[in-house]
Amino acid sequence: MPGGSIYVQQDEKFTGASPQWYYEKFWREDANNRKRSRMIKAGVGFVAGIGLAIRFDLALTAFYGVALAGIVAGVDWFIAWRSFHATAVWRGRRRGEVITGRMLRRSLGKLGYSVLDGRAIRDQASIDHLVIGPGGLWAIDNESWSPDTEIATYNGRLFFGEKYGTKVAKSLIETSNAFAELLTRETGIPVTITPLLAVHCGLLPRGGQVTAEGLTLLKPSLAARRVKATAGEVLDEQQIELLTRTAARELQRA
Repeated sequence: MPGGSIYVQQDEKFTGASPQWYYEKFWREDANNRKRSRMIKAGVGFVAGIGLAIRFDLALTAFYGVALAGIVAGVDWFIAWRSFHATAVWRGRRRGEVITGRMLRRSLGKLGYSVLDGRAIRDQASIDHLVIGPGGLWAIDNESWSPDTEIATYNGRLFFGEKYGTKVAKSLIETSNAFAELLTRETGIPVTITPLLAVHCGLLPRGGQVTAEGLTLLKPSLAARRVKATAGEVLDEQQIELLTRTAARELQRA
């Protein structure tokens, strides 16, 4: 454990030392409390179901009590599961780039968009997804913060909790500009690339997205929608094909 003594044998329950490890540990330890709470809620649901059946003079009164208790317990279980599942990328149990890439292809593939994964310029930062289509080009990266990290903007500046987000925004913007310069130079087609950051864990504002310092951060499920929302057609089929082939040839796999 950080700060512990090398001369004192550590308690096994404190091994791991990462926030993710502790999160999973406390989640498992809290299982009995969640079950107890679920049983209480189901009991309330049972009583409510009985009351409704009596109120509306329905037959099989007990059935409605059991049915409502089951629904309440099921909803409570789903909410708890969804809360834990939402941290999977942050905990290293799932890969954010795989999730976002699958969503982008499923939503944009039939609309004439190409999605290139894991691309980089030599000696420069890489991006997880390069999207090329009728509406233009997008560079999409994936990131995840702890579940209680508030992602917000104040006076035009980006914040992750109490930390400035300028470094994150600046890095992705510079990489997007470098990609755009390379593709413009190699194809002769003037292009700009819009950077997006898919956030897999962290507290985004209502609506699931925030824009500050030239960067939009949003839930992965909203990335394709953001791309499709671009008004008008900037590129035709030939330009899309040329840009895609050039990107596949000139940009290294990260």
